[in-house]
Amino acid sequence: MKFFKAIVLLCFLTLNYSFIQAQQVYKAEREKVHNLIHTKLKVDFNFQDKEMHGEEWVTLKPHFYETDKVMLDAKAMLIHKVTMNDKPLAYNYDDFKLTIDLPRSYKRNEEFTIYIKYTARPEKVKQKGSAAITSAKGLYFINSTGLDKDKPMQIWTQGETEASSCWFPTIDAPNQKTSQEIYITVPNKYVTLSNGKLENQKKNADGTRTDYWNFTQKHAPYLFFMGVGEYEVIKDTYKNIPVDYYVEKKYAPYAKDIFGNTPEMLAFFSKITGIDYPWNKYSQIVGRDYVSGAMENTTAVIHGEHAYQMPGQLIDENTHENTIAHEAFHHWFGDLVTAESWSNLTVNESFANYSEYLWTEHKYGKNEADAHLFEEVEAYKNGQNYDKHLVRFYYEDKEDMFDAVSYNKGGAILHMLRNYLGNEAFFEGLHTYLSDNKYGTGEAHQLRLAFEKVSGKDLNWFFNQWYFNSGHPKLDISYDYNKLRKTVTVNIIQTQANEFKFPLAIDVFEGNKKTRHHVFIEGKDASFILPFTTQPNLVQVNADGVLLCDIRENKVLSDYIYQLKHAENFVHKREALLEVAKKQEEREAFEAMAEALDDDFYKIRMLALEHIDLINKYAKKSVIAKIQKIAMNDPKTLVQAGAIETLGKLTDPELKPVFEKGLQSKSYAVLGKSLVGMYYVDKQQAVQKSKTLPLEVKKIIATPLTRIYLEENDDDELNFIASNVMSGMFLSQNKQIQTLYKKAYDKIAKSNNSKAINNLVDDIVAKGLQYKQYNFDKVGINMLRDMVQLQKNANVPNEHQNIEIIKTGIAKLLE
Repeated sequence: MKFFKAIVLLCFLTLNYSFIQAQQVYKAEREKVHNLIHTKLKVDFNFQDKEMHGEEWVTLKPHFYETDKVMLDAKAMLIHKVTMNDKPLAYNYDDFKLTIDLPRSYKRNEEFTIYIKYTARPEKVKQKGSAAITSAKGLYFINSTGLDKDKPMQIWTQGETEASSCWFPTIDAPNQKTSQEIYITVPNKYVTLSNGKLENQKKNADGTRTDYWNFTQKHAPYLFFMGVGEYEVIKDTYKNIPVDYYVEKKYAPYAKDIFGNTPEMLAFFSKITGIDYPWNKYSQIVGRDYVSGAMENTTAVIHGEHAYQMPGQLIDENTHENTIAHEAFHHWFGDLVTAESWSNLTVNESFANYSEYLWTEHKYGKNEADAHLFEEVEAYKNGQNYDKHLVRFYYEDKEDMFDAVSYNKGGAILHMLRNYLGNEAFFEGLHTYLSDNKYGTGEAHQLRLAFEKVSGKDLNWFFNQWYFNSGHPKLDISYDYNKLRKTVTVNIIQTQANEFKFPLAIDVFEGNKKTRHHVFIEGKDASFILPFTTQPNLVQVNADGVLLCDIRENKVLSDYIYQLKHAENFVHKREALLEVAKKQEEREAFEAMAEALDDDFYKIRMLALEHIDLINKYAKKSVIAKIQKIAMNDPKTLVQAGAIETLGKLTDPELKPVFEKGLQSKSYAVLGKSLVGMYYVDKQQAVQKSKTLPLEVKKIIATPLTRIYLEENDDDELNFIASNVMSGMFLSQNKQIQTLYKKAYDKIAKSNNSKAINNLVDDIVAKGLQYKQYNFDKVGINMLRDMVQLQKNANVPNEHQNIEIIKTGIAKLLE
């Protein structure tokens, strides 16, 4: 499963995620009393009541010991009948567990099949024992009554972690594997998607159709999937395997622009694992109001509507491409070999996270991959993650495992392991792990043994500190130069509580010459004497950027200027640029910033544009002219947009032609920045242009428009702004954007504009319900109550009407 960083942010905003390992209960792998063998389902839907009628034939066998009872997970269902060979079976059901008395005792490897007729009621599901997840209901009806004319009717499922048992009785644990068949009956106008192959479709006399999906291989129950809706199916292939993209009609022309790299991803991942894509198809579907980023249901991946992008966005970048790669790689790590327990989630999610690096490196180069890794590591460091183990047998709720440790830190750890073992041993180790455990389960120890088997190295030290312990090295670095002996002593002190040992790359720069030294740190205090020929311009520790660590060292401006010009790793260039940017009152610093505008890597150019000080006394017309050229001609539209934003800060009417050209750009990033730039030199033209934009374009560039409309005090546009407030306040990680939309929230909440109030309330309710499993409904309730008070304080003419609108929203979130 791919979680967007914004959703992780929601968790921290709404929940207390304190982690006190010593006070929690050991979470073992689910005991195997029975093994699932096969699951056959026949289902149809009550759209009005959001229920599903189901029939199930589940085949099981005792795992080892003889048994005369079987216990299945089944949440909030109505159980109508339980039989075996048409004979009723006695059972007990408590809304969570269905305990069935078997007609006799069954021995190991004796299979039996139970028939269950039931009704799934996802709206009545209440998960047990979870503070984090309050309504993981498994089966989701979207606009099932059709009242919302702007939203299609859809049904989709979300099984991870243990919510498949909300729509069919099963042993809902990741260490179970079963084949499946599903007969899905729907109105004929709808398309269906499930795991495996669509064997046949049968039209029924009542205007419905039954689709028969057959999945003959074994996978975990949480990977079962059903999707229903009005979709266009865009067809693609990998070798002879169907690769299909299920999208709404509006996005059909762009489906291959969004998902079209999928076949190449499957080929790349097949190559590096040494195991060709192991399933019979690969389909991807986009679900409205989806509760996460995406989910790796075997052969039937679901993405949230964030995946939908228009050409004006895709020309800038495909923001969903990493997620597409993430879910594809899960078909090896997670689907083919599944974590035996949620404690070992790392063997699923850390690999999926690292696949984003691997794919980016393969497709776009090392700089792009390193920049992505940096962002992932920063997200880990900025959360409450330092004291969490990667493999955690102590957690409050299984959902807590889906965090920046299992994902981001785990991916960074695999990057370190790859660097230590070397590419050949690392990828052969992946092959061994997958081959030895295919269609089964795995844990971190099996991963270690696979790498040891291939490499011949003992890796207990690595796994003990990175998988079964917490934190990362915090290093104090100092340098002692001996000009007589022509040596530099690099002193490295670990200041964190846990002691780590690790390989480390150190670069010594002499003029244009770079010498790399590889050392191995053992102990909290280590020193290394390195030779030089001439006085080094710079010594760079963690030169390859591989080690997950924090470094503190004393560098002066000249060091950072040299580092900015000569460092190869993105992280070191970025660090240097930000430090140089602080000293632009000095000519050398400003000139270095201006030079960085020509960097080969576009993200360094963007960073330079963001931080260069054009009000500086050393700023020359030649630098401004250079930025104008970048705004007009840079090969990356995101860099053009950054240049336009930088020029916009000058509020210089002579730059109007730059903004006018930008207003004609196909890039929405360029268009948005050009609107703001134009606003400060010609308000009338900017506002007039904004009013002529199609609504779908306005929604995409909502942030710059919101900035303009708020500064214009344009109350007519409050209706538009209101629909974007929640995303801006909570789903953006940019503090300036959060502040902008908080200002918008305050303005609307105090206004007399009942329509804007209604739009804001609708947005709060929609986000509260969509992310209810993260307790975001409670955030929404608090915001709405705050709005009531703001309305009373504002004393506006429509106060009574507005408060009634707000109270209706509160009631919806309290249901």
